[in-house]
Amino acid sequence: MADQYLLGWIFATVLGAMFLCRALARRNGERGRALVEEERSECVKSVMVSNGECRSTDGDVDVIIVGAGVAGAALAHTLGKDGRRVHVIERDLTEPDRIVGELLQPGGYLKLIELGLEDCVEQIDAQRVFGYALFKDGKSTKLSYPLEKFHSDVSGRSFHNGRFIQRMREKAATLPNVRLEQGTVTSLLEEKGTIKGVQYKTKTGEEMTAYAPLTIVCDGCFSNLRRSLCDPKVDVPSCFVGLILENCNLPHANHGHVILADPSPILFYQISSTEVRCLVDVPGQKVPSISNGEMAKYLRTVVAPQIPPQIYDSFIAAVDKGTIRTMPNRSMPAAPYPTPGALLMGDAFNMRHPLTGGGMTVALSDIVVLRNLLRPLGNLNDPSTLSKYLESFYTLRKPVASTINTLAGALYKVFSSSPDQARKEMRQACFDYLSLGGVFSMGPVSLLSGLNPRPSSLVLHFFAVAVYGVGRLLLPFPSPKRAWIGARLISSASGIIFPIIKAEGVRQMFFPATVPAYYRAPVLSEKQMKKTVDCVN
Repeated sequence: MADQYLLGWIFATVLGAMFLCRALARRNGERGRALVEEERSECVKSVMVSNGECRSTDGDVDVIIVGAGVAGAALAHTLGKDGRRVHVIERDLTEPDRIVGELLQPGGYLKLIELGLEDCVEQIDAQRVFGYALFKDGKSTKLSYPLEKFHSDVSGRSFHNGRFIQRMREKAATLPNVRLEQGTVTSLLEEKGTIKGVQYKTKTGEEMTAYAPLTIVCDGCFSNLRRSLCDPKVDVPSCFVGLILENCNLPHANHGHVILADPSPILFYQISSTEVRCLVDVPGQKVPSISNGEMAKYLRTVVAPQIPPQIYDSFIAAVDKGTIRTMPNRSMPAAPYPTPGALLMGDAFNMRHPLTGGGMTVALSDIVVLRNLLRPLGNLNDPSTLSKYLESFYTLRKPVASTINTLAGALYKVFSSSPDQARKEMRQACFDYLSLGGVFSMGPVSLLSGLNPRPSSLVLHFFAVAVYGVGRLLLPFPSPKRAWIGARLISSASGIIFPIIKAEGVRQMFFPATVPAYYRAPVLSEKQMKKTVDCVN
């Protein structure tokens, strides 16, 4: 009986709310329509300056974006295309030269299409990627992306990172309501707990301030602004040593190559029609010195003997050429402080080991989520309400981001060598499991490619590998020693994946619908409220 009373009360409340919304919409619909149209007309009051920079004619800005890397440039174009007045401040607008961010997974390419930026991988000699080739102890297996259900153009892409970024910057700059400026943001401007804008130095060293209702910080992995917006727990498990192999034919064309070497993986993938990127993972935060020749010696004596013979000569030639670069591999779970007037995105917000090439996919997916959240909002000038509403961004991004993050961290630990026998068995089991083909390779590769970023599928396949490893140990004849190694293998697998899941957030990762912010609806304009009521009718 109590349940019936409760249901009746809820029904009456909802019915009353509907009638109230209808009355308000009919009374103020025309006024709301005029306000929205006025806002839209203001959004396009800008002109293109002759030097290529886009500047607003009235000085008003809706969004400030700090940084114009992959995340910042793509976000600027996306918000600008939606009519927002965007001011991008980037430390250096010349073409970047990096050794990571050069492989875009198919899932990331789909997001690029969704954002209307797919042409940014054209005219930069980008190479199509259809999967991976895995090498271990002289054996190899080929893992293809499950692309059968997609358009023929959908695949991974590999390229020079700087060329890709410049293409996106150029495309963003073509929008009249987007202004790109070279400058260094030194601090966020805060007033009573709300971020009002930024203070920055221009290219000429002049101190300037810029104001906007929303400031989005995308200043990369070395961000100097993230500390006031999140709890940065940065881990550096290893470093990449980067080389470029010239005129080298990989054993499997249009595939990334992963060598399960000792002590940790080595990557090869084509970044242009004549160049192959090699990334040698070196565990820890210190690498052999390049200047005194220790690095070249390490690459020749430790790494080269583990390279497939087809590319050995090209690898040695690249080492002899001496153009060797290093970069720390950083990992940082997203731990934001919801702050009125500000938002973190890209590597400034969340990082994972670059072994799986998932960083750009996460960034582009985040931009799609944020764009969809902001679209219903005609006005961003209520920072408190906007901040509460945008808390749902941190939850809505989780299934995709946490799956890719967890996979990157787990695969790096599994693919790295270890003196522990249980870890050795886990590594071999992973290679053999993927070599089975069919659903055993398609499932994990769907996760890796960003085509099926489901946390439950990730956990299922991860422990399927562990169980497969135990089965290998116990068949055909189990022994106490093998059973003990099998038990330790399960324990080791749990010790790898559960801490990563805990850092990502169990509830947000697996049960996002139970997070209160997940349900939070945007503040509707009067025109939008009328549309909603009309739809109900």
